[in-house]
Amino acid sequence: MDDVSVFFYGLFMDEALLASKDVHPTRSAIGYVDGFRLHIGERASLLPEAGSRAYGVLMDVARPDLAKLYSDAGVADYEPEPVTVYLPGDVTAEAVCYNLPASKLTGTNPEYAAALLELSGRLGFPAPYVDHIERMLLGCEDTDS
Repeated sequence: MDDVSVFFYGLFMDEALLASKDVHPTRSAIGYVDGFRLHIGERASLLPEAGSRAYGVLMDVARPDLAKLYSDAGVADYEPEPVTVYLPGDVTAEAVCYNLPASKLTGTNPEYAAALLELSGRLGFPAPYVDHIERMLLGCEDTDS
């Protein structure tokens, strides 16, 4: 089957959540992308920002499963863009990252932010990054910048 390398940075990093949607990645590795900053509104998205870094999970997903995943109304507006993912051991991988256009980023979602905070801690992301998510959850950080 034709797999696509995808960099997930939101709740789709959770393989149990993907399995509940009948999506089963064939590879999973923690990594990061440079030049992007995590934003949490109603949903999460990565926004271009020089000097920023966003952590996530690189997964290989079957093309039909990926199409099914992003056909859901809640994420149908996300658009794929190419990224370079940095993995442990000075390894890089080219991948697709689905982002919500900045014009469609609205509102807040404390439940989503809390779930992402828990997942990011469980995945062992660096403390400053987890703190960034916590500040967004607590409203201590401007999520529009």
